[in-house]
Amino acid sequence: MASKTDFTEEEWKALEKGLMGAGMFVSVSDPDFTDTFGEAGALAKHVAAHREGGESELIRELAQVHGSPFGFMASAEKVEVETVAALRSAVAALTAKAPDELEAYRELVLSAAQQVAEARGGERPGETAAIQKIKEALGLQ
Repeated sequence: MASKTDFTEEEWKALEKGLMGAGMFVSVSDPDFTDTFGEAGALAKHVAAHREGGESELIRELAQVHGSPFGFMASAEKVEVETVAALRSAVAALTAKAPDELEAYRELVLSAAQQVAEARGGERPGETAAIQKIKEALGLQ
């Protein structure tokens, strides 16, 4: 099984940014200040659940990530562009170095994005579009 030590610092940052960025991307795709806190909480709770219960060492290590890869005032465009790029880099790194972990990473990212979308009253059209772009960046579409 792969672990953090199998990746360069840049690759690891892409894996983390892809995970946390996916949740943020969904959140900013349908902005509502009152929803932001609930969505951030849903993302944090989802990731925390994988710290102990992740299916592999790699997933448990990724779930150790804290905070946001973006500043509070980051534009929705910046979050989208950088998240999609990070996800593509993460998929490339996993494909090259740990292909057996790729599916688990995809599932972690998509389930995090889905948790955010459903956090405050159900998925909205902007969130659905963001999840579609996340799937494409993960090589699922």
